Amino acid sequence: MKLLFQRGHILSNIPQYVNIFDPVCFYLVWSPCRQAIRFRHIKDSTLASFFRAFTAVGSHTLLSRILGFVRDLVLARLFGASAATDAFFVAFKIPNFLRRLFAEGSFSVAFVPVLTEYRSRRSKQDLQIFTDHMAGSLGLVVLLVSIVGVVAAPILVMIFAPGFWNESEGRYELTVEMLTLTFPYLFFITMTAFAGSILNTYNRFWVPAFTPVLLNLSLIACAVWLSPMMDKPVVALAWGVLIAGIVQFLFQLPFLWRVRLFPRPKVAFKDPGVVRVMRLMIPALFGVSVSQINLLLDTLIASFLVSGSISWLYYSDRLMEFPVGVLGVALGTVILPNLSRRHAEKSPEAFSQTLDWALRLNIMFGIPAAVGLFLLAGPMLATLFYSDAFDSNDVAMATRSLMAYAPGLMAIMLIKILAPGFYARQDTKTPVKIGIIAMATNMMLNIILVFPLAHAGLALATTLSSGLNAYLLYRALIKGGIYMPTAGWTVLLTRILFASLAMGALLWWGAADINEWLALSAIARIWQLAGLILSAILLYFLTLLLLGTRPSHFRSVKNP
Repeated sequence: MKLLFQRGHILSNIPQYVNIFDPVCFYLVWSPCRQAIRFRHIKDSTLASFFRAFTAVGSHTLLSRILGFVRDLVLARLFGASAATDAFFVAFKIPNFLRRLFAEGSFSVAFVPVLTEYRSRRSKQDLQIFTDHMAGSLGLVVLLVSIVGVVAAPILVMIFAPGFWNESEGRYELTVEMLTLTFPYLFFITMTAFAGSILNTYNRFWVPAFTPVLLNLSLIACAVWLSPMMDKPVVALAWGVLIAGIVQFLFQLPFLWRVRLFPRPKVAFKDPGVVRVMRLMIPALFGVSVSQINLLLDTLIASFLVSGSISWLYYSDRLMEFPVGVLGVALGTVILPNLSRRHAEKSPEAFSQTLDWALRLNIMFGIPAAVGLFLLAGPMLATLFYSDAFDSNDVAMATRSLMAYAPGLMAIMLIKILAPGFYARQDTKTPVKIGIIAMATNMMLNIILVFPLAHAGLALATTLSSGLNAYLLYRALIKGGIYMPTAGWTVLLTRILFASLAMGALLWWGAADINEWLALSAIARIWQLAGLILSAILLYFLTLLLLGTRPSHFRSVKNP
């Protein structure tokens, strides 16, 4: 492939059937790479299995994120950034926040270590009884919460989006209407997370990783086919959320049957295992979900800003969530049950080595991803979302918040790795203390930065507080002797930073002014961004290779 660079222009003779910028091609590139890694030369079979699990989760998460981009593209093209989309994003964000707080946050990190212990040390009968009691107790609690949420929808909207109250655009009434549809999603997605935690413990990682695909398909279908039939087209998206919750839950049930741990729900709050999980959940509510609480606070404050502010934050956050999901969440999902197993086996050295391996992969991919997001914020938003409904002002405003989010990408990804280091040991107190400090810092920074920077100030506050959170978690792991970095980190970091600097120079030189991007046709924007991204990726890994970094450094615990 020969690329001819000019300032702001890239000419390429890539075959027409290949569109590297289309995330589908990322998936197509990832899959053969994954298959090419056969691990024949890896002596540490346990770590090799971690890598295989990570690639499985990462590839299916990547597919989910691809469809997430398609979903957001459809929403931006059909609904733009308006009062109606602000209303939907709030109505979706409230149950989605609770999902991440309870289902994928505190519940998963509390349930998986206890479940792993039961599987390692107890009989099959004890394990079945525990899952039956956990399913019944959790299901009853979440069902009651969902009912209360539907009834209290007007109050919840006033709490989480007070700026919508008593305004002429009708955002408050529309948000309440959609929240009554989206809130029951919490029940179904929590039970989906319960099933997914069991499957992850049994190393069936791909099933929970694939499940979010169904949410994206449901929203796309409802946006395209259902919305034209409704008096308020945006309400179709709320129906899409509810339908997705039901489908995601039903999808995982056959796989639970295959691992012979299909739960028969029974309410038993006094079951010893259930009591332990509940006790671990309470402090973990803060420790694992601080970033989500921060994002919700951003929404609350943004409701007082100009219309479109919530949508700008949403679209920029969605771009940042792509690498977080594919790398950070995938690694965190894989290492939590394995760290729990190492702790149950009383293997502190293996525990530390697992953390070290995950951190190396995180750093290698996270730093260049953050550089790319920052330098290509405008071009990516313009290429993905620019349309009649999402105009040049929307692109410019979303660019500001994405550039503010980008430096915090590495910290958010690190939190996904560092926090399981505590939860696997059933230590929820330490992350809670750190989470409270980070959340208080975020609230203070929100107030300070929102006045000069508007919605971008909220994004910058999230970045700074996430950095503080990651640093404190890391320091606590080191001081507690839980994590002991292997030799070679200084060399590795130097190589990665140098390669990221070279890549950043290429992106800065090749990216044009945002007005030049907007002046291009949609196809031209895609090709130009595709060539720039592909060239940057090749330069980054070529630089690492020339500096002496090899794939084996990330497939074993040996030093680089």
